[in-house]
Amino acid sequence: MIELDDIPELVDPVMVAAFEGWNDAGDAASAAVAHLDQVWGGEVFAALDAEDYYDFQVNRPTVWMDGDTRRITWPTTRLSVVRVPEPRRDIVLVHGIEPNMRWRSFCNELLGFAHELGVETVVTLGALLGDTPHTRPVPVSGTTSDPVVARSLGLEQTKYEGPTGIVGVLQEACTHAGMPALTFWAAVPHYVSQAPSPKATLALLRKLEDFLDLAIPMGELTEDARAWQLGVDQLAAEDAEVAEYVQALEAARDAEDLPEASGEAIALEFERYLRRKGGEGGPAAGG
Repeated sequence: MIELDDIPELVDPVMVAAFEGWNDAGDAASAAVAHLDQVWGGEVFAALDAEDYYDFQVNRPTVWMDGDTRRITWPTTRLSVVRVPEPRRDIVLVHGIEPNMRWRSFCNELLGFAHELGVETVVTLGALLGDTPHTRPVPVSGTTSDPVVARSLGLEQTKYEGPTGIVGVLQEACTHAGMPALTFWAAVPHYVSQAPSPKATLALLRKLEDFLDLAIPMGELTEDARAWQLGVDQLAAEDAEVAEYVQALEAARDAEDLPEASGEAIALEFERYLRRKGGEGGPAAGG
């Protein structure tokens, strides 16, 4: 673990966070942050004190062998820094588990790191279960509780009322602290909600790619998403009721998406294609 004092001044930093648990259907969001950490070689610089935020009877520690030595890994939230080579910028990754207690203190501690590192925006990733067919692109929506951020980025200002998770609490804490924050939500088909959900993870990373205006190396994730869809296709084909239900979801989704077949949408997708092709084989793809 590197020390916070040893981190050089960050370039155009943004914080990207995801938490296992209630806001992470199919582990899609936490897998997205783990992917970024892997492909860009994240350096962990902080881990929150597990005893402050976790009930170990709910989130139990794990025992593992390090040679002949038994070690314990405690459930916690870790922060790492990744340095994106092209275009040059730094990302602070927060990968953790939704805390069991002291949520306000938890958010304040994360915001303390954000302020100390000069983070300019906090992006949280989440995944929820939805009535969406696995055969269509995964819907990803962007929301914020900050009206200024909503206007500047063209996002929906959330009007949700009801139970919320740590993602919603952290976003609200950012708003009160004057830190621009937004959340990207991926909809995971509720009839195939078990982890992993690589197609939803890929959709979140594509959305983040567009927002940050950089190419993210996807590695084997694209093929994993394709294999996942083929596997679900086979399962659905074996059950007539499920197949009929999927067809109904497809019809409803296609009816909603008809207005999207516009020149503007096609142009946007072409720009994404060029940006991703530009990232292949370049410095970023080496991670």
